[in-house]
Amino acid sequence: MPAKIPATVITGFLGAGKTTLIRHMLENAQGKRIALIINEFGDLGVDGDILKGCGDETCTEDDIMELSNGCICCTVADDFVPTMEKLLAREKKPDHIVIETSGLALPQPLIRAFNWPEISTQVTVDGVVTVVDGKAVSEGRFAHNVAAVDAQRKLDENLDHETPLSELFEDQIACADMIVVNKSDLLGTEASDALAKQLKSESRDGVQVVKASMGALPVDVLLGQGIGAEGDMDARHEVHHHHHDHEEGDHHAEDHQHHHDHDHDAFESFVVERGEITDATAFAEQVADVIRAHDILRLKGFAAVKGKPMRLTLQAVGPRVDTYFDKPFGGDPRLTRLVVIGQAGLDHAAISAALKL
Repeated sequence: MPAKIPATVITGFLGAGKTTLIRHMLENAQGKRIALIINEFGDLGVDGDILKGCGDETCTEDDIMELSNGCICCTVADDFVPTMEKLLAREKKPDHIVIETSGLALPQPLIRAFNWPEISTQVTVDGVVTVVDGKAVSEGRFAHNVAAVDAQRKLDENLDHETPLSELFEDQIACADMIVVNKSDLLGTEASDALAKQLKSESRDGVQVVKASMGALPVDVLLGQGIGAEGDMDARHEVHHHHHDHEEGDHHAEDHQHHHDHDHDAFESFVVERGEITDATAFAEQVADVIRAHDILRLKGFAAVKGKPMRLTLQAVGPRVDTYFDKPFGGDPRLTRLVVIGQAGLDHAAISAALKL
């Protein structure tokens, strides 16, 4: 059985910086094939064009699919599922699927669509990432241009027009597995730390809030893809390997380059190894507890379960822990190997001890 393809849902209002985040992700995909599904809204078509022009062999034009109409919940059966099936039928399957939604419809129906039998055997939900405009939220608005968000909503008659946008914002926070406070460079450290803390208190237990400037987050933090790739992990314990080689035509100012590096140095990763586990369900709960206790962003890897020939794959974003058996161990040693990713300063000893219980 081939491993399931992880799918990440990125949501947030117009202007929060989703496109910038996605563009940064594609530019730093390190050879991963990322398929992008854009949930088009009115004149958001320009986003599609920008991304189609990214000219990177990792995201060819074929890898970007648009859903024909705005509200994903009404079109799950006749739009989203066929789009996914088309993607999964390809000879060269993507390594990761990223779905961008407008934040105007809740992601729950979309997440439920992953339970469709045709899809659930091949895809797993990696997590819901909510992008917020840090500057706007700290000033008491939930979007830089509230009128533009409302106008975008009016364009789509499928959407609910009654619920105040502030409530939709609360829902975005409530269903997130990870919250990205974008434009935090415009706020300064103190204000952005305070905002991150506030959002953390308003979200589910164990949800991580990370700060970003210009949507620059290490790909392994955003997607966790390729993490736990056996073999190459020991060589790079820190998530520092993302220094950007900026080519000509770069539009970032020099001081901005400094921000990039600084942001990326704010994350680290390490590996925990242990022997077999006895109970897969109990282990998933244990992992979730450790994540909550230590503010871990992502945890990914595999476990050997006593008496089972198959390897248990495990991946977690915030409090969401996904497990499935992916392939027989065969001749490989029966061990459990987990990669832990978080903001710098993780207590390696305590986390290792807790995962080995």
